[in-house]
Amino acid sequence: MLFDFEALPARERYKLLVSTIVPRPIAWVVTQDGAGVVNAAPYSFFNAFSDDPAVVAIGCGPRPEGGAKDTLGNIKATGQFVVCLVPGSALEQMNLTAIDFAPGVDELNEAGLHKLASTRVKPPRIAESPVAFECETFQMVPVGHHTIVMGKVLALHVKDEAVLDAEKNYIDTPALDLVGRMHGRGWYTRTNDRVDVPRYTAAEWAALKAAKG
Repeated sequence: MLFDFEALPARERYKLLVSTIVPRPIAWVVTQDGAGVVNAAPYSFFNAFSDDPAVVAIGCGPRPEGGAKDTLGNIKATGQFVVCLVPGSALEQMNLTAIDFAPGVDELNEAGLHKLASTRVKPPRIAESPVAFECETFQMVPVGHHTIVMGKVLALHVKDEAVLDAEKNYIDTPALDLVGRMHGRGWYTRTNDRVDVPRYTAAEWAALKAAKG
């Protein structure tokens, strides 16, 4: 079935994108405004795009009525934000922070979540999150009614129980129990259903083909 994106309205393109690009990691973004009021919101238009410098990016869309969301406004004002990742144990609380509260409402308080001080930026991190990236703005790219916010990672926090070897930077990824965004308004997936597929070098693949005759 062909879907001609040039002939479809934005809402229909959005439905097709989020129904097929799955699962998507969730950036639980914490920001502060100039007065220090904290805001938290989840974004599934998110991923890592570079390691040198380490850069993550989120796609910030507008409010339903068309104005900029608090996340984007705060990042533009301060140049700082924290990306937390979402564990299964905090899925319901993350969902509460997605409510379109009025500006100035602290979503973390509304959801009964706890704050921990960051080390390099002013916005706090979420205590219930097993992973938090402290970021400063690297670049902003307007794309239609979205703004792609690229953040340079200044520091990373990982819960102690998920660090296998701190000297070698080995992380026990399954212990993070992260969730990903799926299709529709309320579907998510856990990351504990995995398949191990070894990577081959060209020489290894040639040897395997030769062995198979």
